[in-house]
Amino acid sequence: MAPIMGIGGVFIKARGDAKALAEWYRGRLGLELEDFGGAILNWQQHRAEDGGLNVRATADPDGTWFAASASSLMINYRVDDMDGLIAQLTRAGIPIQQGPEVHKNRRFAWIMDPEDNKVELCEPKLWGDTTWADRP
Repeated sequence: MAPIMGIGGVFIKARGDAKALAEWYRGRLGLELEDFGGAILNWQQHRAEDGGLNVRATADPDGTWFAASASSLMINYRVDDMDGLIAQLTRAGIPIQQGPEVHKNRRFAWIMDPEDNKVELCEPKLWGDTTWADRP
């Protein structure tokens, strides 16, 4: 079998105004929109030592990972400054659903977009970095 090599893109079908949803992601999460209306994310030179890997997982239908969203899809976005982004989102009145939480070599937090899709934010940490030992 010829395996897939990675994620080539993530596409969201808006339930309402697609331009307004794209603008929310631009204004709240800093996605730079291209002329075609989407964003190109390139983290190959990101400072984390994971080489920009992508994770694909299937969630248990009875689990709570996606709560409070009814969507069957959740996007995980890499961020460089979790604390700064959380402060920015809080100032904009966007509640943090959960987190930040430290898991091994990453910090996670979760928000909801305007169409109630759960969005996972992930800040990779450099291997061997112990500065998060006392941070949420």
